[in-house]
Parts: sequence; structure tokens; C-alpha cells
Amino acid sequence: MSRTRCVGAVLGIACMIGSSFGAPRAQVATSTKGMVSSASPIASAIGRDVLADGGNAVDATVATALAMAVTWPEAGNIGGGGFMMIAPPGKPVECVDYRETAPASCGPNSFVKQEDRHCAQMAGTPGTVRGLWLAHQKYGKLPWRRLVEPAVKVAAKGFEIDHHLASSLRMAFNTSGIDDQKQYAELHRVYGRPGGGEWKTGDTLKLPDLARTLQRIADEGPDGFYSGETARLIVAEMQAGGGSITADDLAKYEAKIRSSVHATVWGHEIYGPPPPSSGGATLLLMLQMLEARGWKASSAALSGKPWTVDQLHLVAEAARRGFRERAAALGDPDFVATPNWIGDAKFAAKLASTIDPQHATSSRGIAGDIKITAGPYESEQTTHFSVVDGDGLAVSNTYTLEESFGSFIVVRGAGFILNNEMGDFNWRPGYTNEEGAVGTQANQIAPRKRMLSSQTPVIVRRDGKNVLVTGSPGGRTIINTVACVLTQRLALGRSLAEAIEAPRIHQQWFPDRIQYEAWAEELLEPQLADLTARGHKVENRGANQGAAHSIEIDPTTGVITGVADWRRGGAAVGVE
Repeated sequence: MSRTRCVGAVLGIACMIGSSFGAPRAQVATSTKGMVSSASPIASAIGRDVLADGGNAVDATVATALAMAVTWPEAGNIGGGGFMMIAPPGKPVECVDYRETAPASCGPNSFVKQEDRHCAQMAGTPGTVRGLWLAHQKYGKLPWRRLVEPAVKVAAKGFEIDHHLASSLRMAFNTSGIDDQKQYAELHRVYGRPGGGEWKTGDTLKLPDLARTLQRIADEGPDGFYSGETARLIVAEMQAGGGSITADDLAKYEAKIRSSVHATVWGHEIYGPPPPSSGGATLLLMLQMLEARGWKASSAALSGKPWTVDQLHLVAEAARRGFRERAAALGDPDFVATPNWIGDAKFAAKLASTIDPQHATSSRGIAGDIKITAGPYESEQTTHFSVVDGDGLAVSNTYTLEESFGSFIVVRGAGFILNNEMGDFNWRPGYTNEEGAVGTQANQIAPRKRMLSSQTPVIVRRDGKNVLVTGSPGGRTIINTVACVLTQRLALGRSLAEAIEAPRIHQQWFPDRIQYEAWAEELLEPQLADLTARGHKVENRGANQGAAHSIEIDPTTGVITGVADWRRGGAAVGVE
């Protein structure tokens, strides 16, 4: 199938055929037997092989996630955490919450004076291995060992790196301060290029220590990570570097199955992760506001324009309000009450009614009882992938180390990188400023509390059937990326490939600005000028935004279409 084939039956709306707006083309694959779309071609192929061997989408997700811990080390991980949305046909959509937790010794003021984000102190208790295990125990079909061993083999034998990974590794080793400090010696030993110099496309990366760690996980399940030799190595790393994770923190970590949050927008049921992810709640609020402002599912031609100025204005204003509510109320539901506005169309309509259609709103003006002195920094190096099997089971998975390569701390002898996820808490109680720092109570640090996340893995259903799986990396930009993709696909009627190729914007309340992708500046120039005239501050972000590796399913024909986002590489691979 060509990338412009209309699959309107998937979503019940017509599709636009034509321009990709000057963006590089998304890679598209089709199948009727299963699909994996991820940032790593090797990991996608490993997940595809699991499907071909009789595994289901959850099995393939486990295998893909563990393979990416080898092949996409900037974000694929066993030293981090995330959220997995699971949508069995005809059954409720659930979320496996395997977000990291604060070590028991940490409290609200533990990081008030913290400045270094690349150190052992920044690591939260990892959740990935327990999360994957929990999903497999409830939904998996194939033996656990079968799902882990491909990653073991790739790590042990090595693999040829592509230009995306070569670039990622070069950026890591060019980070200020990484060259000289003793605490990063293991990073250089494990991930440095043999013989020195910079990594190049076609080089081979071997990770024997990681292979041994993964083999323990294959043999022992989560006990191969949270106790025994791997746990001993983690604790030793903490003691050597002044980190806080203890053997007790590891032993007591639990992943949780939670109910998804959802709302019906443009005739589709949209399901996202609940708190401690802010992604589902904020995304739903934004889309409901857009619908309340009169946006309807449409296939009307837009003269080749990806966005009109009115559309960009409304998306930015909805995001501004959504992110304000995010900051005010969202946190770990085991510690703070979850607000009742999530998915509430009336609440969204009330907020939408405050949008001036011709003028930008002041972010300070909607702060309300949040005192503004003038979140935490939230990095963009997460990774998302989507999986659908031939029986229609759909999985949307996003996980992260926080910043690219996390804390830069490699556990000595274990071969994997620890997260620096403590940066996602509100470090300074009561201190919120116009530069983006947030100090509201809901996301302040507490022992074994989960830090707020922007991860937004999404499942879309129509008439109860799974039709679309999407998500993205990108820190706080994740929510806006997913909103842009869904708006393009569901409200503007573009094909999934075009929705992913279209330029994206980001507005997060504070800083009070709209950022746009660097490649799209000339394309959006007239709209950007009009946004400025309406009172918005617009800014070229100097980079691309997100990587929405997505899949949609045509419930009539059974055709599964995978789309790999061009922005960070990767591949959509279908079962033949």
C-alpha cells in the first residue's frame, strides 16, 4: 500500500491525499498479522519475530522494550520506567504504571540545592523490569525467557549502529563535563568507541556486561534485577556515587495496573495513562477544549496548508490552559487526590469559553492561586513504540531514562544506565516561575512516591474497536505532539502518515511562548506572523519535536498500517 492510500474506514472519516508539507516522508508498512513501530529497526524486527512465532502484542512489547535497552541506550532501558497501555479487543483498556519511585530516604527538600543532574543522586528506583513482567504475567502467551533472549544475543554479539544511534552516542560524549570526571569512567568503558574517537555509522557496539544482566533477568524474572547480583551492583554504585537507592527500595518496588483515563472526542474514544502520568489527563482536556470550540471531524481541503492561524491559535490556547491545570493538581494518586475534571466535557467547555479567538491569553493571568515568583526541567529523550497483533490486541508503550542517557551513570559490572528521573519532581516547594519551574504540592518529593510524567501513550477506539495507537518522546512536548497528531488525523481528516509528517507546535503555560519545529519555519511563516500579531511570542525551537511511531487498524479489512516517524529514525515492521 502506498503512503497516500486512504484508510478512512479505520476512523470513520475521509482522508486527505496529497502533500507531505515539505517534510521528509514517514516510513509506512502494512500487514494483516501484526505490526511493531519503534525508534529502533532492530528492536522492531525482534518484536515482529515474536508476533510471527505466535506471541501476542504484549509479548512483542516485552521483547521490543528489552531489545531497545540494548539498541537505543539514550532512552530504551532497564534502568528507568514508563507506562504501557494495553487494549484487549472487547475489554477495558488498562495501564501498567511502572514509573520510577523516590528512594525512601528522599523528602520534599532533598533537592532544593541540587544543580548536577548527571549523578547517582538523581536516580529513582527503576520500574521497567517489574512493569514488563507484570504485563507479561497478566497478558503474555510465550515464555518469558523467549522474550528476553533476543536482547541478550544482540548485546553479547554486538550490532551495527545506524546514523541515528551514532549521532546519539556522539552527542552523549560531547556533553559538557562528561570527559574528565571519574564518575563517568564506566560510561566511557562500556559505551565509548573501542580504540577511541567518535562513533560512526557502521561501527559495531557490543555490551557484554548488559548481556549478562539481561541473562539474569531471562533466568530469574524480576528477581534477576531487584535482588541478587544485579541489585548488589546497583547498591554498590549508589554507595560509591552518593546515590540513595537501597536494597530495600529495590525489593519493595511495585509496578501497578491502573484504569486508563478516557473521553470521547470527535466520535472516538481516546484512552490515555492516568496519574502519575499527566499526559492522559492533559491531552484529553486539550482535545475536549478544541471540540468545545467547534472543531469537528472534517475532510475539507486546506489548500495544502498543514495548519491555519486560527487552528494554531486554538491549539496553543488549549495547551496553555491544560498545562496550567496539570501544574495545579496532578501527581502520584497514591499520595494526592486525583482531580475530578479528568475527561469532564463540561469542565473543558468552561475553560474553552475563556479563549479569545483573536488574542493570546496571558499565562500569568490564568495562574489563579498558583503564586508565580517571576516543574522541573523535563528532558525530551524518552522513546515510544506501538504494537498491534493479528487478533487486534493493541499496546502503546512509552518509557524513559529522563534525559538522554539518563544520569550518565552506568552501573559498574551491569552495563546499563541509571535514570535521572528525580528531576521530574517539583524540587522547590512553593516556587513556580515564568521560566517553567513548578513548585506546587501535588508533585513534591515524598518517600517512594512516583514523580509526575508527561508520557502519553494512547489507544484510540471507535465503536469499541481499537483503531489507532500512538505516543511520542519529548518531555513536556509529548502532550502537544500527541495532540497535534490526533488533531490532524481525527479532526482534519489527514492520513496517519500526513498527520505524523505535519509540523508541530508546543505551548506549556510557562515559559509563555509557542515553539515550532525548525524545519517548518518557512512553511509556517505567514501563520507565525499572524500569531505574533495576536500577541503570542513565537520561537524556533531549533530542533524537531517528538517521534510519534504509530499504528492504525482498519476494522473492516483487518489491514494494520504502521508509520515510523522520520524525526528520530526507526522502522515500522509488519508480520508477513
